[in-house]
Amino acid sequence: MSEVIATYLVHDQKEDLEKKAEGIALGLTIGSWTDLPQLEKEQLKKHKGTVLSVEKLEEDEKTNAYFGGKRTKGLIRIAYPAANFSADLPAVLTTVFGKLSLDGEVKLTDLEFSSGFAQHFPGPKFGIKGIREKLNIYDRPLLMSIFKGVIGKDTAFLKDQLAEQLAGGMDLVKDDEILFENDQAPFFERVRMGRAVLDQIENETGRKALYAVNLTGRTYELRDKARRASEAGASALLFNVHAYGLDVLQALAEDPEITVPVMAHPAVSGAFGASGHYGVAYSLILGKLVRLAGADFSLFPSPYGSVALEKSEALAIAGECKSDYSPFREAFPVPSAGIHPGLVPILMKDFGTDCVINAGGGIHGHPNGTSAGAAAFSSAADAVLSGLSLDEQAEKDEQLRIALALWGQYEAAR
Repeated sequence: MSEVIATYLVHDQKEDLEKKAEGIALGLTIGSWTDLPQLEKEQLKKHKGTVLSVEKLEEDEKTNAYFGGKRTKGLIRIAYPAANFSADLPAVLTTVFGKLSLDGEVKLTDLEFSSGFAQHFPGPKFGIKGIREKLNIYDRPLLMSIFKGVIGKDTAFLKDQLAEQLAGGMDLVKDDEILFENDQAPFFERVRMGRAVLDQIENETGRKALYAVNLTGRTYELRDKARRASEAGASALLFNVHAYGLDVLQALAEDPEITVPVMAHPAVSGAFGASGHYGVAYSLILGKLVRLAGADFSLFPSPYGSVALEKSEALAIAGECKSDYSPFREAFPVPSAGIHPGLVPILMKDFGTDCVINAGGGIHGHPNGTSAGAAAFSSAADAVLSGLSLDEQAEKDEQLRIALALWGQYEAAR
């Protein structure tokens, strides 16, 4: 049977999880059941939501304090027949969590798609394997840096900053997510500039790299704009997927004329993912669903930086990006925010080599400049791969030594 199974974390004031579950299953499908005549029941049976399981969890005093009274906490799994909705993520989310999201005491924690239904979605066009083939890098994490302080700056400034970051050894560079279409650094000027710098670096050093240009504008314009960017030489696109919508991401991923990887940024996702009591789980919106919709990279806050997630949440996002039970290509997890060279060992320990280590201020804030900051990052990764401590590496690398003195370090246990 083609279906979608939703898992909910519920906090029930009436202490009756079974009744809560049945109310959700009916309320989001046929509306009522017991009062229907038998003939109508037979007709509607294939559309009725089915409660698969109800699991009561231990009472949580912090949760009770949050709600101002006792709540029965539990996990509920409900199957929704695919016959109820069209094969698109807006329809799925509206069905399984539309009006229920207004409850304020329910969190959507997971969605499971039957194989028949999952085939309607593209998954990453390139994924981890395809990105590694593009860059010819197979045995280490990728290193990425971010443009910073670019609002009000022109394309010439961006060109210099991009060249400095790549000269320091970065494999990828992305636009700031708040860099939109503007007169001083128009989108297509950035595309052409990036292509020229990437080609120059490859000609001089043999190293390949990617530059993700921020795809922005009115929603109905984006697919055409992305097609033209591909034609103009773009190597990757950054996309604020949770501002524009998962369905827009899917349209970009499915289009054969858009021939570049897409990097999903988590902007706006905190508005519906941050609460532990309601909303949508980060592992679902930043992991499973962006991968399903076609992101090749998923950015999310690391457990260690300036906008840190709980470690279990960050690891769960990465797990969904790379899970082998998914029919789709693996997406690169990109733990981000407040990252500096001193965090490289713990990032590599927790997220493995199939991740992207992403930094902004931890590169541009280096006392010797952006190129030196990028070189310090690259050196820190080399140290871990060689089995050296950062202190050992810093003895022979001045840029890393300066970075560690400025930001400190977090050595992972060997």
